[in-house]
Amino acid sequence: MRTVIAIIPARYAATRLPGKPLADIAGKPMIQHVYERAARARVDRVLVATDDARIEAAVRAFGGEAMLTASTHVSGSDRVAEAARSLKADWIVNVQGDEPLLHPEMLDQLLEPLRNDPAIPMATLAHPLTDREDFLSPDVVKVVCTRGGFALYFSRAPLPVARGREGVPREALRHIGLYAYRADFLQQFARLDPTPLEQSEKLEQLRALEHGFPIRVVTTRHHALGVDTPTDLERVRRMFAQARGDAPGF
Repeated sequence: MRTVIAIIPARYAATRLPGKPLADIAGKPMIQHVYERAARARVDRVLVATDDARIEAAVRAFGGEAMLTASTHVSGSDRVAEAARSLKADWIVNVQGDEPLLHPEMLDQLLEPLRNDPAIPMATLAHPLTDREDFLSPDVVKVVCTRGGFALYFSRAPLPVARGREGVPREALRHIGLYAYRADFLQQFARLDPTPLEQSEKLEQLRALEHGFPIRVVTTRHHALGVDTPTDLERVRRMFAQARGDAPGF
């Protein structure tokens, strides 16, 4: 049996929303919602990789597993790679710590290409994008793919351009920032030099593409809502309040 470990990178000093992993949502810190949902997927272990003792303490307080990592990492995947070096696993899943609406099935879908084809080094998720405001927003990452389902490019710009058409192109996909890696490739990825497009777009996955490694993109029906800004946080809080529980959208 292949071993799968889900690692949630979480840092305190987010630029737009400092301390967001500890933001209260329906009586729980956001990191707890993410942790509990990831644990419902077909994974063998879940842990939080953080550079902050406050986040580590909060995770341990609800019975979760946490590991302190360096504060110098330039991306979540680099932080995940540090945590994974001391672990024995075949596949590592990078679960973003700001996805409190994560559906467990998304992790299972993410792992499917790696289970079926050992030559695939990493995979990620996307969801059909239909809202024009989101399509134009630089806070919403878009991905364009080959006909075989591999990423051509990720961008904060509105891609693909549909000349002569109004609205959102029917091919538009919102990238969902979850990644599954073969454990050996994750360490290789972390050793790669950061690349110009990665630094320009502030998108870590472009490092893999610029160095010539393929990324399989799985389209999911589930739509995760990441929390990047105070507005996002309030929107998620309202969704939880309306659901009167901890699983809106399930």
